[in-house]
Amino acid sequence: MEFHDFLKFVPKIAKESLPAKSAHLKMAPLFRQELLNKIDYNSYNPKKAAVLMLFYPKNNETHLVLIVRNSYPGVHSSQIAFPGGKVELEDESLAHTALREAEEEIGVNRIHIEIVKSFTEVYIPPSNFLVSPFLGISQKELEFVLQEDEVAGIIELSLRDFLDDNNVVIRKLTTSYANEIDVPAFLVKEHIVWGATAMMMSELKETIKMVL
Repeated sequence: MEFHDFLKFVPKIAKESLPAKSAHLKMAPLFRQELLNKIDYNSYNPKKAAVLMLFYPKNNETHLVLIVRNSYPGVHSSQIAFPGGKVELEDESLAHTALREAEEEIGVNRIHIEIVKSFTEVYIPPSNFLVSPFLGISQKELEFVLQEDEVAGIIELSLRDFLDDNNVVIRKLTTSYANEIDVPAFLVKEHIVWGATAMMMSELKETIKMVL
């Protein structure tokens, strides 16, 4: 979809009701579905984080940016994610966290980004983080500057491919919970996007499809 056409739908997206857990569960492995239905994550005093789901024009087409995290000793090593991170003391709000982290990780100046809508938070049991996603729009083409100690690369996903149901697949993966289990995922070029990021993408995708 051309970006100027996508912008016409943004006010409707901003007002649309969120599918929330129903969208999240579609991209959650079976064991995690059971956990999400039972767990009271507030009792774990989770750490707070925020991510930016950023749409922007590239060659006049609408794109969504994802990052490839560096390899490191941790549960989220080398995973595909939205730019974002944990809340710092100086952050005025969760939206501020998302903008600050995006600026640090991919070099996008926050003054060029409009926050359109907050989406449903996602709890990540292995790291005990409660993540708040925010939909952002940049009306100018972007040049990315990566924070090399945290980000190994970026993925520019066209809106057309993002909304294509053929790119939702089932793959056998080894996770922090189990070995060789069936996991729903987004197939993004040569990358498999699963877990919390896929759950956020699912809600974003369903919300956009409701207004198109």
